[in-house]
Amino acid sequence: MQAGRARTKKWVLEFEPRYATEIEPLMGWTSSRDTLQQVKLTFPSKERAVAFAERQGWPYTVIEPHEPKIRPKSYADNFRWQHPPATPTGEKGQARGR
Repeated sequence: MQAGRARTKKWVLEFEPRYATEIEPLMGWTSSRDTLQQVKLTFPSKERAVAFAERQGWPYTVIEPHEPKIRPKSYADNFRWQHPPATPTGEKGQARGR
């Protein structure tokens, strides 16, 4: 399975929660009075997201994305021998349940 990076270069404007979430006693569902938690605005660039927030007069915090380290590896590495996993703890190397 492959995980592509298409459609990942967008900036998202989200609102901070203003009210705490509550657990509904009968069904156990989570609810909140804050409907702005559901709003997510996407922008093609950081500059456009910041400009929009400033036009609206909203305070904002920019969180820079974390770029993952890509370790180059060859296709043959998928078939290399690896050490077996460590033996589970317990008597005679067997896992014990309670």
